[in-house]
Amino acid sequence: MAYITLDKNHFFHNLDIITKLTKTKDKTALVLKDNAYGHGLLQIAQMAKEYGITKAVVRTDEEAKQIEDFFEYILVLADFAQESNEKIRYTINDLQAINKFAKNTKVELKVDTGMCRNGIVMSELEEAFVLCAKQGLRLEAVFTHHSSADEENEYFDLQNKNFQQVKKEARALAKKYAFDSLRFHSCNSAALFRTNDFDEDMARVGIAAYGCLELPNALHVKGLHVKKLAPVLSVYAKKISSRRLQKGDCVGYGAAYETEFTCKVSNYDFGYGDGFLRSCSHTYVTPEGIKIAGRISMDNASFLTCKEEILIFNDAREAARYAGTISYEMLTSLKGYLVRKVVS
Repeated sequence: MAYITLDKNHFFHNLDIITKLTKTKDKTALVLKDNAYGHGLLQIAQMAKEYGITKAVVRTDEEAKQIEDFFEYILVLADFAQESNEKIRYTINDLQAINKFAKNTKVELKVDTGMCRNGIVMSELEEAFVLCAKQGLRLEAVFTHHSSADEENEYFDLQNKNFQQVKKEARALAKKYAFDSLRFHSCNSAALFRTNDFDEDMARVGIAAYGCLELPNALHVKGLHVKKLAPVLSVYAKKISSRRLQKGDCVGYGAAYETEFTCKVSNYDFGYGDGFLRSCSHTYVTPEGIKIAGRISMDNASFLTCKEEILIFNDAREAARYAGTISYEMLTSLKGYLVRKVVS
């Protein structure tokens, strides 16, 4: 069976770079949603705890419960609490959702500052405070999410400006409705790397921790270039069978690959059913320079080699270019049943 390795040294190296920007480990919240971007929820949680990360961000209540023992603080982005929990906070994404949370639940209010997706709109801020107070919720923080921190356009500055206004109003509302001092956060990976002097209560860091953040050179903060980040995850596949083919023989579904000369072709146990995107068919070349032969099928992919084991990719950014997609999709497509081994 194909398998995945996770390089602990690379992971810790990336966290070293990130914590220089956040200025403390305590302000680094590691995003672990979607099986830790395909890396393995429990494996990454364990390494993060070993490094000294105390905060995590997940998508669901189920994910939060799985990693509850590893962290002091967990933020759930898109789910509802079944019961109040001292470690777990839940995101309010919409005014109508407030009455779905039980009394005493710890919550954080997401405000839409320009992404036009989740979060209350800025004009609803006071109404949200009123409803939280009425519902008996423990409102601890206000945050937003950037739509374009990794791109060169005006939206990053616009959202920062809007969030400054949100902070000002939220502080006043917290006093008015008897909430304790609020925390504020807005930075994702890209926003953190293009912020010159980080001063918020935490940063929610995902793709940078996994070593696959990409930014235009113009957006790199000072000397801490994104190129210094090291990919954590590598995918390996094992040989199922080999064939010696003559010129003109065809390989795989649709006879889509025709050999141009006598060669050896081997089939490996990694297909689109495992997370090897079918759009990589025909053109893919491994980091070792081994070419794919034809279409990727559900459980298999053929390559022009007879090696017992091959490295499929060790940098999701590079692999994503063959698929015409982004590293996030390459990583989160990897199935949870693939064995993940921590190496150092």
